[in-house]
Amino acid sequence: MDKKTQKKPTESPEKGRILSKPRIFFGLTFILFSAVLALSFISYLMNWKADQSQAGTMLDKSIKSSNIFGKAGDWFGNIFIFESIGIASFIIAFLFLVVGTMILKKKMFKPWKTIGHSLFFICWLPIFMGALTKGQGVLGGVYGYQIMDYLNAIIGSVGLWTVLAASILLYFILEFNLRPSSIKAKLTKINENTIEKVRSMMPDSDEDFKADEELKEEGDETEIEEAEAPNVTVSDITNNNPISKVKEPVNVPKGFPEIQPASSIETITTPNHTSFDNEPKEVSEPVSLNLSTKPTIPVSSPEDAFDITPSIPVPAPVPVVPVTPVPAENIKFNVEVAPVIDILDDSDKKSQELVEKHGLYDHKLDLPNFQMPPVELLKDYGNEEISINKEELEENKNKIVGLLKNFNVGIAEIKATIGPTVTLYEIVPEAGIRVAAIKKLQDDIALNLSALGIRIIAPMPGKGTIGIEVPRKNPTMVSMRSVIGSHKFQNTDMDLPVVFGKTISNEIFMADLSKMPHLLMAGATGQGKSVGINAILTSLLYKKHPSELKFVMVDPKKVELSLYSKIERHYLAKLPDAEEAIITDTNKVINTLNSLCIEMDTRYDLLKNAFCKNLKEYNKKFAERKLNPENGHRFLPYIVLVVDEFADLIMTAGKEVELPIARLAQLARAVGIHLIVATQRPSVNVITGMIKANFPARAAFRVISSVDSRTILDSPGADQLIGKGDMLYFNGNEILRLQCAFVDTPEVERLAEFIGEQKGYSSALLLPEYVSEDANSSSVGSFDPNEKDALFEEAARIIVSTQQGSTSMLQRQLKLGYNRAGRIMDQLEASGIVGGFNGAKAREVLISDLHSLEQFLEDLRS
Repeated sequence: MDKKTQKKPTESPEKGRILSKPRIFFGLTFILFSAVLALSFISYLMNWKADQSQAGTMLDKSIKSSNIFGKAGDWFGNIFIFESIGIASFIIAFLFLVVGTMILKKKMFKPWKTIGHSLFFICWLPIFMGALTKGQGVLGGVYGYQIMDYLNAIIGSVGLWTVLAASILLYFILEFNLRPSSIKAKLTKINENTIEKVRSMMPDSDEDFKADEELKEEGDETEIEEAEAPNVTVSDITNNNPISKVKEPVNVPKGFPEIQPASSIETITTPNHTSFDNEPKEVSEPVSLNLSTKPTIPVSSPEDAFDITPSIPVPAPVPVVPVTPVPAENIKFNVEVAPVIDILDDSDKKSQELVEKHGLYDHKLDLPNFQMPPVELLKDYGNEEISINKEELEENKNKIVGLLKNFNVGIAEIKATIGPTVTLYEIVPEAGIRVAAIKKLQDDIALNLSALGIRIIAPMPGKGTIGIEVPRKNPTMVSMRSVIGSHKFQNTDMDLPVVFGKTISNEIFMADLSKMPHLLMAGATGQGKSVGINAILTSLLYKKHPSELKFVMVDPKKVELSLYSKIERHYLAKLPDAEEAIITDTNKVINTLNSLCIEMDTRYDLLKNAFCKNLKEYNKKFAERKLNPENGHRFLPYIVLVVDEFADLIMTAGKEVELPIARLAQLARAVGIHLIVATQRPSVNVITGMIKANFPARAAFRVISSVDSRTILDSPGADQLIGKGDMLYFNGNEILRLQCAFVDTPEVERLAEFIGEQKGYSSALLLPEYVSEDANSSSVGSFDPNEKDALFEEAARIIVSTQQGSTSMLQRQLKLGYNRAGRIMDQLEASGIVGGFNGAKAREVLISDLHSLEQFLEDLRS
């Protein structure tokens, strides 16, 4: 025994020296990596919608990430959560922690048991979250969504939930040994413990019974004494004296006969609170007052009767005057309406006088003879009534009913609504039929009907039906003339009415651009996106006067919006130094967007000074002559920014374009600046989270994949359209399928010529001037002629004669080093001879000939 006890202290230090440095390093590395993964996953779940658009931009320094671990955190979250197993990725981080503790030989977990449980939940949890969220979001990941969708297709929704519930129940039974006998024993033990606690809380029964009997005897004696008491009352004490309600004794002053209490009533002594004098008096025997009985006072004679007057004054009783009721029909009833008194201050009186003298301000007086374009400018395509093909309807109905019957889906009722290009079949399923059972048959219905663009709406919003949209074999075209000439468009009271086309029910669909307040359009090439832009612009031109509306058009493709150059003096706005109103240069686009931001800030200042909340209220006040033009106030027209190809701007300018557009989309609504942005590349790199958040109204034409549809509408469906103007419109609440109105290029030309031939303004509306930082740094004012290089003039002559601003050419021609040639080029740029740096291209030469150059150099010398 002694030998064994001597060995124990020698073994413990050896155990402490077992861990080597590599083991400590790798153990701590695994634990630290586990913490990094967990924090990256948490940050990714909070910002995944914004950061998902940055996937694949790991090496792009201009894009910043909102994850706490930067792009590495986004990459971890995208790989593990979005593309893999969803929130079960936290289990992987936990497994790294377990491995780290195993390496450090810390017995915090049972290794193999913990790994087994973790593997089970890695497999089970993504499927459960995928079924719970129905594939929306990232909680289930791609793994969870795919397995859930596969199981849902094979065994149905009920079978899927049965498998999930059975698996988790079996797991708990095996883990916690939940046999029926053990469960029954635990329940019995809990029941016995509960009964013992209740019994311990109950008091002793003998003591309770004795106490109850004593209380009952005292109550009986009190009732007998109250019954035997004489009925002598003091009305002043019981009725008028508030002290009688408070069980306190009444003090009687000296010289008055003392009140003798009834012998049969038990007295209750309370402290004395009232007295007539400041000096202490002898306290008489208190009078016991009981709320249930009236006090008794012994009276020897009527002369000896007196009132007990306490120290607190008692209000005298109010005499009751009898009122004779008057019949209701004899009462005189007068009704008077108070006059409205409008108190006007000096400014209101002055504005009212001006209105009475000159009338309301008419913003159309600058162009009093301007005529709105007639409907006859648009082409008439003849009869556009929808022809009903009963054979096609009956054939499609029989195919739909037969297919659903083959899948054991019964139908109680079916109804068809014929639209211009699509027929909507509304079906009412029989009781007990699940909606998901019909929705998953979309591809089977498309195969059976041999048609593209089958779209199932389950259920229909506001209806108890399920809609199946089937394209017609012979669609009907919706012309722009039919919707512009409609009674609904001509008599609308919208501020900026935009007519898109017709719905499935053949109704003309209109929307107010000022209420949208911005519109995002997307669609593949050739699917009607440009026609949709022309339809929007045409509807606005037909409804608004040139003094009420201005367009800022950005056309990187240079051919889509060039037709509207003829209406420059009527409806367009541009920068002061711009030659053309329709912008095609990327650098000018950046300056124009920043100029619109300046205009927005200026308008907000005007609204603040006028105490108005929006443009409509401001213009109304200005028309009523309540705003003084000498203070900078003016009539403010609506400004609509139209960008035809947004993807090209993002690729060439990036953040320089995205930031001002996002700022305009966030703030410009109230001051009447609205955006229409269109793109044929609806990817997350172009339509970022910041852009989507500020464009609630979206129009989607046919796209190639469901991923593009989700990028635009946040839901599939745009990939199922048939093209040729077939579109989906999302206003933030529901998705509507529309047939866009068709307006051809000759119609737009006739419309632009009709407006352009009329008298217009002297020029387009001039936006505020914006000077970029690059222009400031390279302005002529920053050039000092006294510090110019000796070869400055010779280099200027070479560049102007060749019309090529290249630093390498100066090196070759003047035999200079790169540093000196670069300094000379900077001086030429600062003096205004050449333009700014333009990437791999040569600089723009701003002076056209040598004669102009010599005059410029002479001015510099002087």
